[in-house]
Amino acid sequence: MENGGLDSHIFKGKSLLGWNRRYKIFQDLASALLYLHEEWEQCVLHRDIKSSNVMLDSNFNAKLGDFGLAKLVDHEKGAQTTMLAGTLGYMAPECIVAGKATKESDVFSFGVVALEIACGRKPIENKDEENQIRLIEWVWGLYGTRALLEAVDPCLELDFEEEEIKRVLIVGLWCVHPDSELRPSIRQAIKVLNSEASIPLLPSKMPVASYLAFEGLSEFSSIGQYESSSSISLY
Repeated sequence: MENGGLDSHIFKGKSLLGWNRRYKIFQDLASALLYLHEEWEQCVLHRDIKSSNVMLDSNFNAKLGDFGLAKLVDHEKGAQTTMLAGTLGYMAPECIVAGKATKESDVFSFGVVALEIACGRKPIENKDEENQIRLIEWVWGLYGTRALLEAVDPCLELDFEEEEIKRVLIVGLWCVHPDSELRPSIRQAIKVLNSEASIPLLPSKMPVASYLAFEGLSEFSSIGQYESSSSISLY
């Protein structure tokens, strides 16, 4: 793909992507995930959705690449696997704690990429040895204080449609809800993005999934301290 990975444009300065182009890339990614989850004869769990796997052609049309960790599952069997796979920073908490990969965990990763596109930030940033910023927590905090537009990538220089970028940010947060049962399907997310459904009202404070409230929470917290640029697959 002529323009490489999305990450090289957002994080490495390969080009300055304006909002209209970013939004089209986001729509392309949503369409790709809808096809994988619902429109093929089997459900395809990608298991490694991240900005570096969103490939851009010469016209900046986006294609989801790298299916090395993908799994085919039957639609009627609940569409899940029990093998840990993915990239830290993009993996849903239930994947880390229980090795459970589902359509909902793909949606979580999709939500992280949505926040990256709108905010121009990586999932985990280490400002210094004692100052780590986690994108999901940071954006959710701004949502809770009604300061969501402060999360927008300053490189966009206010050249965006305010309601459109708010919609992307809120859908992104909805997709990364810590409780997998409260995330939307990719079809539901697309309906909100297309203004065919109401924007969800999310909690003002980032929730903690019930299954992380006990022993799994400490495990997730410790794993979450690190960011990996490479995929992992434990069988």
